[in-house]
Amino acid sequence: MTVFFIHQNFPAQYLHLVCRLAANRKNKVFFITQAEHSEIPGVKKVVYKPAVQPVSTCHAYTAAFDAAVRNGDAVAHTCRQLRNRHIVPDVVLGHCGWGETLFVKDVFPDAPLLTYFEFFYHCHGADVGFDPEFSPQSEGDGARLKIRNAINRLSFAATDWGHTPTRWQRSLFPVDMQSRISLLHEWVDTRTIKPDANAWLKLARGNEVLSGRDEVITYVARNLEPYRGFHILMRALPEILRRRPQAHVIIVGGSGISYGDPPCFGGTYRQMLLAEVGDQLDKERVHFVGQVPYHFYLNILQISSLHIHLTYPFVLSWSFLEAMAAGCLMVASATAPVKEVIRDRENGLLVDFFFDWRDLRPCGRSAGPSRPYAGASRCRACYRRRKLRYALGGTAAVGETAQGHGQT
Repeated sequence: MTVFFIHQNFPAQYLHLVCRLAANRKNKVFFITQAEHSEIPGVKKVVYKPAVQPVSTCHAYTAAFDAAVRNGDAVAHTCRQLRNRHIVPDVVLGHCGWGETLFVKDVFPDAPLLTYFEFFYHCHGADVGFDPEFSPQSEGDGARLKIRNAINRLSFAATDWGHTPTRWQRSLFPVDMQSRISLLHEWVDTRTIKPDANAWLKLARGNEVLSGRDEVITYVARNLEPYRGFHILMRALPEILRRRPQAHVIIVGGSGISYGDPPCFGGTYRQMLLAEVGDQLDKERVHFVGQVPYHFYLNILQISSLHIHLTYPFVLSWSFLEAMAAGCLMVASATAPVKEVIRDRENGLLVDFFFDWRDLRPCGRSAGPSRPYAGASRCRACYRRRKLRYALGGTAAVGETAQGHGQT
């Protein structure tokens, strides 16, 4: 079977499926992408470059749409080149978010196209306007998001079927689109990502060695930014460190922007938050490790005593499920789609995204009909009951949850 994957990044959400298909020598696996880094054995990576105008004169609302059309056109050109070499797919899988699947059926009309529909934008009830500090609503949101969603709608018209990873993400799409979008998560490899009581790691600063016998609080995001609650974490750290004088905090993530806007003053959110609370932190116990190799990342999760996951109502994070699979005790924000995975006090603990760590009282908006406990109180309780790490976390909990999301 000849399979095409399309995603601007490589291998992104398709990692496990690509590896599984490439392991069978009877399959021919091609991956059309913009990413030039990394390789996977058995996968033929085909890199494309969209045409980019030196100066854009389009309306601000249509900038993303213009980029999507350019991506789609470049992918279609790449597909025609492959077709001219008599390489024709039996099936195509691609992510629609950047317009890459828009014109695939024009080149391969007979090949089934399965499209990943990750997010349909809304003015209310999701990420936009959720955080008044960093994601305020504006008068132009409705028009801007309608144009942004045009990529979703056009991609839907040009696909045979779609899929999305969570029920909440599926619910964001219009009803007429949901009829052809299945619930299908991209899989968590619980054979590789699992608890390891013997795990340890050495930190570059001071050659300090940490293991599961130490108090280790972990936080992971692709980039350190408000969408994943980085500002909430940083403002919480002085009180957490004061109450847990032996605890170390390991923060994984880059300084770029994955979602939302950069700080209005320039610089990075890490710089902004360190300027705000840095003088209240014990620098010997707070470790910013950046974006790390996968094996190092896995060791971090395996030694974690407590993993904090905070997020706007947005796409489900890979690291969130991987932390559960590694056996982490989870303290997570009571936001969608996290609440779809965490059952409070069964396989993790839920807290309000907006709470004041300084006085331990919830603040901001309600997280749901029954308000979760204040975050710092729950963190203290977790440390008093260290065995909860395995009672609430681990492969049994994530395995049950993962199966509910179409994983194996």
